[in-house]
Amino acid sequence: MKLTTDMQSGIFIVRIEGELDLSSVNEFRQVVDEVLDKHISKYLLMNLADLTFIDSSGLGVILGRYKKVNLLGGKIFVTNVKPQIVRIFELSGLHKILAVYPTESEAMEQV
Repeated sequence: MKLTTDMQSGIFIVRIEGELDLSSVNEFRQVVDEVLDKHISKYLLMNLADLTFIDSSGLGVILGRYKKVNLLGGKIFVTNVKPQIVRIFELSGLHKILAVYPTESEAMEQV
């Protein structure tokens, strides 16, 4: 997995490339929690355009960040989700709590 991060208009953007699975969730958690714990941003945008695979540990780490952001009064936005990942979100129920948008710019308009 490769993570690229950015901060735009108070929104922490994480672009995930590759697989979000048991071998990579700790890195993802560490990067995101560092920003959330320091209250640098309470908004998290995850661009999944280059996410090729997600397993239950990946779903779990996203759910954990959702809970953390929710406690801060913020929101998680997910963009550029491939159909196979949408299906996994639907099967897990994550689609009910995540705000999914086609593009980063559309998601950022919601803040």
